[in-house]
Amino acid sequence: MDSVNATVEKLRVQCLSRGASGIQGLARFFRRLDQDGSRSLDAGELQRGLAELGLVLDKAEAEGVCRRWDRDSSGTLDLEEFLRALRPPMSQAREAIIAAAFAKLDRSGDGVVTVDDLRGVYSGRAHPKVRSGEWTEEEVLRRFLDNFDSSEKDGQVGVQGAPSLLPILASGPHLEPVCSQVTLAEFQDYYCGVSASVDTDEEFVAMMTSAWRL
Repeated sequence: MDSVNATVEKLRVQCLSRGASGIQGLARFFRRLDQDGSRSLDAGELQRGLAELGLVLDKAEAEGVCRRWDRDSSGTLDLEEFLRALRPPMSQAREAIIAAAFAKLDRSGDGVVTVDDLRGVYSGRAHPKVRSGEWTEEEVLRRFLDNFDSSEKDGQVGVQGAPSLLPILASGPHLEPVCSQVTLAEFQDYYCGVSASVDTDEEFVAMMTSAWRL
């Protein structure tokens, strides 16, 4: 494993240690920081952003990551390429079932669905904590939606599913109020974290099939 791959693996482990939505929380944070829509970050911005989330890279590591995903020799990394690389590897079967679930929700085909769309289809009946009696289906639904929903109270990102990111994401000066919409990339960010805790493709596909009534 080269040094950049080792750095990405280090970040991935730190994110996943915060739960299924750890990578999703990091991705949403950096997308919110990208207010000019450039979809790029330099090494300093990357290092400072990660530090705000409690994730540490030294200068050499940040520069190495930027060089790896600097597609146009501008000295900045391509944010979406970097975030894709940060996701845990998934099999084709897992990627396909995630895409199928999103496609079912995205009736217009524009790559964006609303939280209400998620609420109308999602089923938590097969969730392990529902089956064990620890949570109700309603609790599973609320916890799931909290990974994507906006807070009506403060107009800030709902991040209840990622408690270790909550103090920063809820108070950071960079964040703007967002509407309750979910992109395919955000959907994939969330489920890559879930996938990391599911041992087999068969279990993951069964879980997705049940959750989204596929």
